[in-house]
Amino acid sequence: MLLDKNSVTPFAGKIYLSSPTMHGDELRYMTEAFETNWMSTVGKNIDEVERLAAEKIGVRYAVGLGCGTAALHLAIRLAGERLYGAPQTGTGTLAGHKVFCSDMTFDATVNPVAYEGGEAVFIDTEPDTWNMCPAALERAFALYPDVKLIVAAHLYGTPAKADELRAVADAHGALIVEDAAESFGATYKGRQTGSFGDYCVISFNGNKIITGSAGGMFLTDSRADADKVRKWSTQSRDAAPWYQHSEMGYNYRMSNVIAGVVRGQMPYLEEHIAQKRAIYMRYREGLRGLPVSMNPYDTQNSVPNYWLSCLLIDEDAMCSMHRGDLDYDYTPERGKSCPHEILDALTLLNAEGRPIWKPMHCQPIYRGHGFVAAADGADVSADIFRRGLCLPSDNKMTPEQQSRIIDVIRRCFD
Repeated sequence: MLLDKNSVTPFAGKIYLSSPTMHGDELRYMTEAFETNWMSTVGKNIDEVERLAAEKIGVRYAVGLGCGTAALHLAIRLAGERLYGAPQTGTGTLAGHKVFCSDMTFDATVNPVAYEGGEAVFIDTEPDTWNMCPAALERAFALYPDVKLIVAAHLYGTPAKADELRAVADAHGALIVEDAAESFGATYKGRQTGSFGDYCVISFNGNKIITGSAGGMFLTDSRADADKVRKWSTQSRDAAPWYQHSEMGYNYRMSNVIAGVVRGQMPYLEEHIAQKRAIYMRYREGLRGLPVSMNPYDTQNSVPNYWLSCLLIDEDAMCSMHRGDLDYDYTPERGKSCPHEILDALTLLNAEGRPIWKPMHCQPIYRGHGFVAAADGADVSADIFRRGLCLPSDNKMTPEQQSRIIDVIRRCFD
């Protein structure tokens, strides 16, 4: 049912999908960096944030970088160098090699493969957690037996089936880069995400559960790898009395100012997770009885950080909807709805939602790449994208505001 805009009273202030939540300590540590003149890429804030991240994740070393994508790039470069050796000048470590990648994710997970000259092959999603499907991954090795690298993400803060993915990787002698950008604080079988891969990363982007406005972290148990990433991230300067460079480097190091924001946020991680969980549970209860379900997780083995609450509409409750590359349309039907009808209704309410990540194999830039489903004719990623949406999940949203959001969603199915 298409809502009349005159029947919806918007919030006075916008309800965001997931905005930063500041507590005050962030400003204190930023000011400390300013007053002591440690404004660049060294300082006490960076040292402390690296210590806290490594301690929380349960690894020996963490390297603070300018963003999660930088961390992914250097992790993938490390993996490529380990597998195939240092590249020739002007080529990447993965030049000429295929890499298995999560299909349902933000393109930052995948783009660093291209930075290093590799070719992503996309692995379909499984419906239990909306993450990389172990069965599809096994099937992919039958099709591409020479692949030696997997890049796997934890979607929306929900852990993937890490043990199953690791078992497949080990059986084929492959390395895993674990993209835990969205899942800081989530656990699988009692272990923190960000500790399962051969190389692991987290993100402190502005909308993440802990933010520095920017920033990311490379995580490892190898001191040699940590030292290499630290060197690469500061333009690969050699230990010479002058500026000397023997390999390619990048301006990727985290600043001490950004680190101050992250440092001030860190004590509030569990509080943020509890707030996000409460939001998820209120949606689940408030939408009970509608032909919808929430983004799933393995209740026996995993504890998400509930970063984003998402909705999946039952197939028989979908009204007619069409998407092009840049536009969409739908036909309202009584008793049915679709992601864009709900998103349009949320916009009337002055609340922010968004579609599920468009699968990588459907993206114009990657349409020529391989895609491997768990079974012939299956495409779980595309189906979730078609029927799913991300709901307002800001931890500053009050229960009363969320109740109004739930009411508008329910009215879309009238």
